[in-house]
Amino acid sequence: MNKLGITLEDLFNLSTSVIYNPDVYNTSNNISIDSRTIKKNSIYVALKGEIFDGHSFVKEAVKKHANAVIINENKLNEFDSVNSTIVTVNNTLKAYGELATIRKNKLDAKVISITGSAGKTSTKEILSVLLSEKYKVHKTSANNNNHVGVPLTILSAPKSTEVLVLEHGTNHFNETEFTAGIAEPDIALITNIGDSHLEFFVNREGVYNEKSALLLAAQKNKGTVLINYDDPILKKNSGKFLNKVTYGFKGKVDIKGKILGLSAEGKSEIRIEYKNIKITVVIPLLGEANAKNYLAACSIALALGLTKKQILNASPKIKSIKGRLEIYNQKDKMIIDDTYNSSPDSMKNAVSVLNNISKYKRKILIAGDMFELGKQSKLLHESLSAELMKSKITDFYTIGKMMKHLSVKVSSKRINKKHFFTRESLAGFLTKQDFSKSVILVKGSRGMKMEDFLKTIINQKPVRLQ
Repeated sequence: MNKLGITLEDLFNLSTSVIYNPDVYNTSNNISIDSRTIKKNSIYVALKGEIFDGHSFVKEAVKKHANAVIINENKLNEFDSVNSTIVTVNNTLKAYGELATIRKNKLDAKVISITGSAGKTSTKEILSVLLSEKYKVHKTSANNNNHVGVPLTILSAPKSTEVLVLEHGTNHFNETEFTAGIAEPDIALITNIGDSHLEFFVNREGVYNEKSALLLAAQKNKGTVLINYDDPILKKNSGKFLNKVTYGFKGKVDIKGKILGLSAEGKSEIRIEYKNIKITVVIPLLGEANAKNYLAACSIALALGLTKKQILNASPKIKSIKGRLEIYNQKDKMIIDDTYNSSPDSMKNAVSVLNNISKYKRKILIAGDMFELGKQSKLLHESLSAELMKSKITDFYTIGKMMKHLSVKVSSKRINKKHFFTRESLAGFLTKQDFSKSVILVKGSRGMKMEDFLKTIINQKPVRLQ
């Protein structure tokens, strides 16, 4: 029996579907939105993107023996010569999501959905390592966390999957509601509410209104909602959810975390208490934010029944994600790659990471602009000056139009600061520096391509990746 296969009945059940040539259809396991990956007897869904329209590749998919093609109904007259099964719908993106929900319901798997302004990817990765100690886990890969990526993750899950760990990202209104409706989570968690994507959501309440759709979807599905009580907006709105588990480092919560201390390299020793379980572990990751991410992941793991022994066995296997506080150790210096992205909250965390590393007294922050902050961008860049001036940072090198404002605001004589107007001037400066006996952290939003400057520093001498 083809347990996960999409049947003809499933195609009929798609909203607004009309089926042509149904007699030639065979139950299909493979669903693709990329004509280059079509296998024999696949279903091809024609999605319209910003650059390409999938309808342009329908005939190519048919030539590769696609079993069925799903197209927008207004395109039907373009495919009179197609002999495969054709399914027309009002909206192929909606149909793609519905196919993912159909496949999810055929899997015997718990669905965990995670979103948040910061830390969602790290929490997802930590959780996947923990849960793999007990379950067969399928998780979001790369940045497949949007309206296309969430169904793609579900549709790629093998039949052996016991737990689906989904990351939900958003930068437009109602995107979370759309992907939450596809996932129908059994457990949902928002890591935090910060200042990400303010050009769309205006303020933190707007961010919460968008992301809370995930919690509402879990409640509708009679699932469990995990609430970070350290986040004031999440705590304030927690009364809306009946079946909830609270966690945090402060106050009275169901799952309590406490940072007991730090290693010379800034790694946290954390204790977690839940009912009669007490877990103490050194997290192999940098920063207070990762301690929070670990607590969030541990809270889900405990809610899913992992034992203390399983969590302790799994924790040393956790690794940093590329570009997210990733450590490169050289003989006489420590380089930290935090170039994946940037926001006011994650920039504050980067400063905290440098503060907490006692191994080196010289602490260097190389920072590029933070994007997607809307009209508040200048103000939010400048607002970091207080954090920097009270920090232990000794050198502060910046690039970007917005970082210029922050550099001007940092008036501490204790900090050696320098702003660069061109990439060439910053790269040339870094090439000539002596970074021995230092910890250097490089950070900025994706569009700033700060990884180029990271390579300049690393390539001064051979490096061993930790």
